Amino acid sequence: MTLLTFRFAPSPNGELHLGHAYSALLNQKLARAAGGRLLLRVEDIDTTRCTPEFEAGIFRDLEWLGLDWEEPVRRQSDHFTDYQSVLDRLIREELVYPAFMSRGDIRAFIADSEKRGRDWPRDPDGVPLYPATDKTLPMTERKRRIAEGAPFAWRLDVEAAMARVGKDLSWSEFSDETLSSTRAVEARPQDWGDVIVARREIPTSYHLAVVVDDALQGISHVVRGQDLFSATGVQRLLQEILGLKQPRYLHHRLILGPDGRKLSKSLGDTGLAALRQAGASPDDVRRLVGL
Repeated sequence: MTLLTFRFAPSPNGELHLGHAYSALLNQKLARAAGGRLLLRVEDIDTTRCTPEFEAGIFRDLEWLGLDWEEPVRRQSDHFTDYQSVLDRLIREELVYPAFMSRGDIRAFIADSEKRGRDWPRDPDGVPLYPATDKTLPMTERKRRIAEGAPFAWRLDVEAAMARVGKDLSWSEFSDETLSSTRAVEARPQDWGDVIVARREIPTSYHLAVVVDDALQGISHVVRGQDLFSATGVQRLLQEILGLKQPRYLHHRLILGPDGRKLSKSLGDTGLAALRQAGASPDDVRRLVGL
């Protein structure tokens, strides 16, 4: 019998807050209830913002909370070769293309389009979709720009990928936090446009790394915040074109601040280290997050 496998996957680009505590503790609770496994993954592909100091802080906070996990911990920065091999396959199969437009180029292109009366489409986060102009560049021009060192990112050709799949996509979503019932959710990767799957200097992005890691680690249940619900459509598409097994998903409630917005590392919201230093106990944290 295969054990159910859960994971908690923080990024060491800031201090953990109450929202992270809730997600970590919920994963532990569900893994224990199922007699399953809990893995810890350090998602540190952003080598400019992620630091050893923040990573050490994550371990201190999780140990203080009483979290336990299987060793070894997977650090994404140690596995760029895994992502490179998958990226090479996507390149060979012409499911990605090099995108050369800078943020300024994109803004100018969209502003010009909107001047001519076209409302530019936006993704679920409100970000304008990437213009499709780079997809029409001849291969010789793409190679010339890359050889000359032009900055670029690899973007998924969502239209081509959807055509390759040839069917509607969905995922299995638990509809409560006891994992007692499920529902089918329509996956709409097209809502995000041609997302970045890798950069020139780093052979992956969040979307690509997470589906590769979940498959390699045998993750059966992905339990994470509601803020990632819509992004699951992109990951389902990647799973399908790469032939990876689909986990089951639960996108849990978010822990909100007093002003009603979700907590943020960048704003230093309700950091666990600060709570600990102020005399809070792990039980206090559990009460604060509703566990």
